[in-house]
Amino acid sequence: MIKVCFVCLGNICRSPMAEFIFQDMIKRENLQDKLMCSSRATSTEEVGNPMHTNAKKVLTKHHIPYTDRKAQVLCQEDYQNFDYIIGMDSSNIFHIKQIVGGDSKNKVFKLLSFCNLNDNIEDPWYTGNFDKVYDEINSGCRAFLEFLKMVYSL
Repeated sequence: MIKVCFVCLGNICRSPMAEFIFQDMIKRENLQDKLMCSSRATSTEEVGNPMHTNAKKVLTKHHIPYTDRKAQVLCQEDYQNFDYIIGMDSSNIFHIKQIVGGDSKNKVFKLLSFCNLNDNIEDPWYTGNFDKVYDEINSGCRAFLEFLKMVYSL
């Protein structure tokens, strides 16, 4: 089982969107027995809070199922428990490495790097642009899934 953790600042917008988008892709490709994912925050600010209302709205708009969830923070043990830890922006990557104590096993990646981009996915909590963020996350997740299928012959 390949375990993936998507990470953003608060775990109420980008990373749960990525979690549910990726889960939907996994289900559509019938890979639930091979892949699983979750999401976390680098900050404790939103711990215990539900996913942002506008994140839910954009997922619903695109027919992506989601469940109620509460934001949780990344911890050092997560580095051992996940095979891939995927951040949404450069700041996330920096803080992920601080939290888990580096990246000696090369598990930490920026999502859009799988699209051969060094771009950040902007935080829609600040920009309000949940549609743009959905499109970027969807593209990143699709490219990441193709990468996994190729590397692991899924």
